[in-house]
Parts: sequence; C-alpha cells; structure tokens
Amino acid sequence: MEAISRQSGFLRCVAGLTAIVIFLAIPQALTAQETGTVQGTVTQADDGGPLRGVIVSVRGTGISAVTDRDGRYTLNRVPAGPRTIVVRWLGYRTREVAVTVTAGQTATADAALEPQPVTLSEVIVEGVSRAPERVVEAPAAVSVVDPAVARDFAVTGQAPLAVAKLPGSDVVQSGVNDFNVNVRGFNSSLNRRVLVLMDGRDLAIAFLGSQEWPALSASLDDLGRIEMVRGPGSALYGANAFSGVLNITTPTARELVGTKLTLAGGELSTFKGDLRHGGVTPDGRFGYKFNVGYYRSQTWTKSRTAGDALDWQREYADASDSLAPAIIEAAPLAGQSLNPLTRAAAGDPDALQNIYGSGRFDYYADDGSVFSVEGGATRVENETFVTGIGRVQVNRAVRPWARAEWAAPRFNVMAWWSGRNTLDPQISLNADIPLEETSNIIHGEAQVNQEFANGRARLVVGGSARAYLLDTKATLMRAEDDDRSDGYYSGYGQIEVEVSPQVKLVAAGRVDEGTLIDPQFSPKGALVISPTPNHSVRLTINRAFQVPNYSEFFLRVPAGLPANFSLLEAGLRASPLGPVLAGVPDGQLFDNSAAVPVLARGNDALDVEHVTSLEIGYKGQLGRRVFVTIDGFYSRLSDFVTDLLPGVNPTFGAWTAPAAVPEAFRETLEQTVRDQLLAAGQPLAAFGLTRLENGVSAIVVSYANQGKANEYGFELGAGIQATDEVQFDANYTYFKFDVDQESIAAGDLLVPNTPKHRLNLTAAYSGRQGFDFRVSAQIVDSYQWATGIFFGPIPSRQTVDVSAGYQFNPYVRIHAMATNVLDQERYQMYGGSVIGRRFMGGITATY
Repeated sequence: MEAISRQSGFLRCVAGLTAIVIFLAIPQALTAQETGTVQGTVTQADDGGPLRGVIVSVRGTGISAVTDRDGRYTLNRVPAGPRTIVVRWLGYRTREVAVTVTAGQTATADAALEPQPVTLSEVIVEGVSRAPERVVEAPAAVSVVDPAVARDFAVTGQAPLAVAKLPGSDVVQSGVNDFNVNVRGFNSSLNRRVLVLMDGRDLAIAFLGSQEWPALSASLDDLGRIEMVRGPGSALYGANAFSGVLNITTPTARELVGTKLTLAGGELSTFKGDLRHGGVTPDGRFGYKFNVGYYRSQTWTKSRTAGDALDWQREYADASDSLAPAIIEAAPLAGQSLNPLTRAAAGDPDALQNIYGSGRFDYYADDGSVFSVEGGATRVENETFVTGIGRVQVNRAVRPWARAEWAAPRFNVMAWWSGRNTLDPQISLNADIPLEETSNIIHGEAQVNQEFANGRARLVVGGSARAYLLDTKATLMRAEDDDRSDGYYSGYGQIEVEVSPQVKLVAAGRVDEGTLIDPQFSPKGALVISPTPNHSVRLTINRAFQVPNYSEFFLRVPAGLPANFSLLEAGLRASPLGPVLAGVPDGQLFDNSAAVPVLARGNDALDVEHVTSLEIGYKGQLGRRVFVTIDGFYSRLSDFVTDLLPGVNPTFGAWTAPAAVPEAFRETLEQTVRDQLLAAGQPLAAFGLTRLENGVSAIVVSYANQGKANEYGFELGAGIQATDEVQFDANYTYFKFDVDQESIAAGDLLVPNTPKHRLNLTAAYSGRQGFDFRVSAQIVDSYQWATGIFFGPIPSRQTVDVSAGYQFNPYVRIHAMATNVLDQERYQMYGGSVIGRRFMGGITATY
C-alpha cells in the first residue's frame, strides 16, 4: 500500500505540472491575429543555384519552413505587420530579409546566401540544458555530429559510427550491428552509462537497459541533429545519464518535404533500401512523413562449438598476439548445424535482416507550437550480442514504439511507449537455451521553459512518470520475480542567471524515486564565463547515478553446461572421509553430482552506482576558420555493480554438506571440497558452489555493489576550415584511472575497458561542383577488457575510413563508404567478433 500511495503521489505531481503547462499555453493557443503569407526562393549567391533544406523562420515566432528542391519556401499564417525573415543554414552566412505582411495577401522575400565557414555563434544545442542555447554557452562538454558525416555513414546503416570520431567518444563494435557507445571510461559489453534519446524517447531495452542499435526505424541521414553531451547528466535526465547523453532530435514533417529513395549494397553481401516521403497541406497547417526500409547482410560473427575448444583461438589468431581461452559453446549460429563427430559448425549462418517503418503527423498552430503523433516498428533478425553470460543470438524480435508531443517555445508535454517482443526465442550460445522478453516502457513528461528578468534568467522545470512492464516467461527470471510492473518518478529543474553579459551561473537538481530504488538526488552547478561571443570557459560539478538493470536484479539463467562432480565424489568416498558419507546415497553428495547446475543469478539488494565529477572546459573560435575545445575532468565513482562473480552475493553462501553427514565432520568435508576444486584449477566452482533457495546444490555467479575508483583525463578538439571547401578536424582523448583495491572482492577485476590514448584525424572536401570526399583515421591504444565471463587484452588498432559522393543534379547523388579500408582485422571487445573491412556504395534519388 505504501508503494501504491507513493506512486499515486508522484502521478498527481506530474498531472499537476501538466495542468500548469496547459494553463500557461492556453493564452498563446487562443490568441487570434490577422495573418498573411510569405513566399520566396533561396539561392547560392555565386551561381544562383537553388538551395534545398534551408531553414527559413519568422523572427519572434515559432513559424518556420524548409526550402524544397527548387529552393522555394512558403510561410503560412504570418502575423500582419513588419516582419523579419531569417534564412539560416550551416556553411552559409545568415541572411535577414525585412518584409511587410498584409492580412490575406502574399509577400515575397528572396535570399541569396554566401558560403562561409561555420562560426561558433551559429551552432545551437539542446541536450545540455533541455532548451536551445549556443554551444559556446552550454554548461557542459558537448559535440554535434556534422550532417555530412551522418549522410556519409547512412549508407552503412550503422548509426554509432557517426559519433565514433567525436572528442571523448568511445565506440566499440562487435559484429556488424552490435555497438557500445560510451564516454569517459568504464565501458562494458552492454553499456548503459550513456543515455540515448531520440526526441526525448529512451531507446534502451527494458531488461538490459542497453541499446539495440539495429532497431532504429529511420535512416541515419534523416535523424536530424545528433549531440553528444559528455559528463554526468542525471541532474536533468535522471537514471543512466551516468557518463553522458546522446541526444538525437529528428526533423519535423515540414523539414523533410518530398520523396527520397536510397539503394545501397556492398561487401558481406549487404543490401539496404530506404524510402521516405513527406509533405505539407497547401495551407501549411498539417505535415506528414513516412518511411520504410529493409536491410540484409552477412556477418563477421563465427560459431565456437568445435569439440577441440579452439574455435575462439582460431578466430582471434590474426587479430591479436594473445591466445584466446579454450571454450566450447553449446549452440551454433542460426542456420548452421553441428558435425556429430567434431561438433564443428557447418553451413553458412543466416543473414542479418532488419525491416523497419515509421510515420509522423504534425499540426502547426498559429502560435508556433507543434502537435505531433508518430510511431513505428523494426523487426530484427539474427544479430549476435555479447552479454555478461556469453553471446546471445536474437533470432527474431520486433521493437514497436509510439510518441505524442505538444511542443512550443515555452513548454513541452510528451508521452511515449516503447516495446520489445520476442517472436522467436533468442538463444544463449553458451548454454543452448531459449530466452524470451516481452516488455513495454510507458513514459509521460511535462516541462516548462520560462525566461524572466528581461531575458537575463531562464528556468526549466519538469517532471516525469514511467512504468516498466516485463515478462520473460521465466526464461530469464524466476517465476516469482517475473511478469512484473515497476514505476519510476522524477521532478527536475534548472535555473540559469546572467550575472553580467560575460558571466552565467547555472544550478540544477533532480529527484528520482522508483519501485526498485531509494530516492536519489542529482545536483549540478556550473559557472560559464564568456569574455567574447565566441570564447567561453566553464567550471562544472555534478553528480549522477546508474540503476542496476533487471538482469542484475533478478537474473536466473544457466551460465554454462552443468558441472560433473562424479569423480570428485568418488575421490572423497575413497578418502579417509569416506565413512562419514555412508548415509549419503551414491551420486547424491551434490544432489545430482553428475550434473550440478551452473547458474547466473541476480541480486535484488543491489544499490545504484554513483559518480561525482568536476570538470573544466574551454570553447573558442580563433579567427574565422579555427575552432578549439579543451575539456578536463576528475570523477569519483563508487558502488560499482560487479561482474558475475562467485561468492559475492550473501544470498548464496558457501556450500553446506548434506544433513546425513555427521555434524562433527561437516566443516571438514566442506573445506575439503573447496580445496579439491581449487587444486583442480576450478576457482569458480570452489567459491561459487552453494545451495539454492530450495536447498539444491549449484554453482552460482552473481552481482554485488563493490569498488571505488577515480578517473581523470582531458579531451582536445580542433577544427580548421582551410578554405570554403576544405576542412580538417582532429581530437585527442587521454584517460587515466585509479582503483581502490581494498574496495573490490577477491577475484573481481575492475578495469575501465577504455584506452588511455585515442586520436582521430579527418580531412574533408566539399566542392560546389557536386563532389565531396572525406578520409578519417582513428588510432586507439591497447587496453585490458573485463566484463562478465570475458576478460583479456584488446589490441591497439589504426583504422582508416573513406567516403565519397557526387551530386549529379538536385535530384540524384551517388555515394560510397569504406570502413576500415586497410582491412586491419581487430576485435574491439573481448569475446566479440573480429571486425574487417566493409565497402558500401549506393544511389539516392530525391524528388
């Protein structure tokens, strides 16, 4: 009853905040004015060619439009009177056109844009403060993906590659579409330390809390603005914004008017097709867009089932000097069969396949607010993911979603739903068992942004409520823990005060509470000093937390094939302890000594992980063509959730002898069993042998909160616009850490799974003749990896990516992308697949 009362209280708070937002919005929505229309054409100043996709807006209103393929635009319902039309596009000098709008008539405002290097004052971000602000004034380290980079990588269908070259970004790949996106250390096989949002919708899987990147239901070049905010973000975003936030903001329907068809193919027998169509009604009141896509590819992933246990070693032979461990997985990849004599996998694995689609409808109100309803789904097939219990193959699953939003300059009300349904059971390759997940996440949120003190202060206030509905059909959790519903609730706020034109103070805080966690308070404070419009220095301190996922709380799944302790029992019966086992039936010392279960179990007593971080940063534009960022950080992390380890969960204490063993000899027998297992080189069994809740013997690995660590480092970034057509970018990341060894359990290896040094170099050419070219290199230091059952060295790598394209006319573009063009074979995650070269080419037709 107490939990129900607490949930109801938070729901009332969110409902009350929503009512306040609607009340504030009513005066705007009901304001009626005489209006007219503004039309025009946007062209290039040098040759008069039309510019497509340029944003045109009416200053002081929320009214905007985007130019079509002929450079034309229409602004409907513009309030009558003198107006300023703002024409803005990155890479061109912003133009302002004065026009007088007469009620019921059409005014013309043409603009010719002059190319110029992007200036810092023109880059706007929203992910740092949940409201638009210039990147130079943002109170956090933040980088924006160049739209040209997203366009180049769109042909691959691999969204994380677009952020892999940003300062501080740590993207590791396993398989074609299995990625972990992280910043600032302590990566994992299922990374959850960077919160990934698309239009405010959390893209994580309910059970694991991590990303399923193949499930994106849109082409990468249609995702819009992609921002990577580095550093703890729980003060505004709550749980799992532990190390950063990847914030994706997609375009409205009126920003994607027209039809676009992309067809692509390449190595690994890859084929990709995407069709998108958008439009606006003649009066500009309604907009819509739809897209469908199909993706098919072979995989780098290989089976590891051979009876000689050397498949993994053979797979890694050319990728590392270190010898991979001997291991036998129980199941091959989908589409393959096992040789009955050698257990080697035969045949080709089934191809990876994704089918996706989505639709969006917008209503554009006179006051500039936008009402949106959208939804979609993706079906994913045959991708293999590295998890803490081993590799898991998703045979067939569907990810549906829906979202509704009312967005205006001063408020936002939003609700979304995200689901995941297993159509065919996913398979644990290590234990050959089927796993299922049917889950739904339902989220509601309201936020108000209000300026006051003549624009010198801004307040952001919001609240949210979220429900997780999860059922694994007892394949991943015990029946008594399964088919569950859990709630999370929050309230947050941030205030920014301009002390002077050069100094801004920021304070933020958020309270989160939920069914599975105690209340958490996440504060943030920042000082931003901007001596000139294009230079700033900031100092930030904040605190964040990460909630254990459902696997860490409630997991119950075989972690491998059962252990055979028959020889151990026989040896004990032949030893001087044999007489004390007279009352124990043969083969029953460990209940079923020939098949002792090996289980991975969760720990429902886990606490959240915490981080407190101090950061200092500089952003500046030197002249017209050089942009520099410098960010340093020091963080204190505590209460890590350990990897799956034996003996750390007090629920599963040391194994006890059967009741039939005389009391006087029980302790001696228990110690002898442990000693024998250690002598046989089986420490996991020695420390993990226990009894389950029903008294049955088993080997259990589980989780606990342990460990403290300090991490510190810096991130340097520089961009040079050598000419209007040639640009160079470079960034370097240095990372260091210290672990309090006394705070971790024996047998645990706490490492950040992050290289000490990382360097990215990029050169790009974009000519007005329609040709563009980009080459980038990434140099990554070697480092140690340890997550779950996988621990070993990651070799250094030096990879080169190349892309090129040619725009024949406003309608047709051909393009090509080669990742790891030198074909340097490396694995980036221990236990993951070896990544090779991939070449893709395609054609895009736009009408």
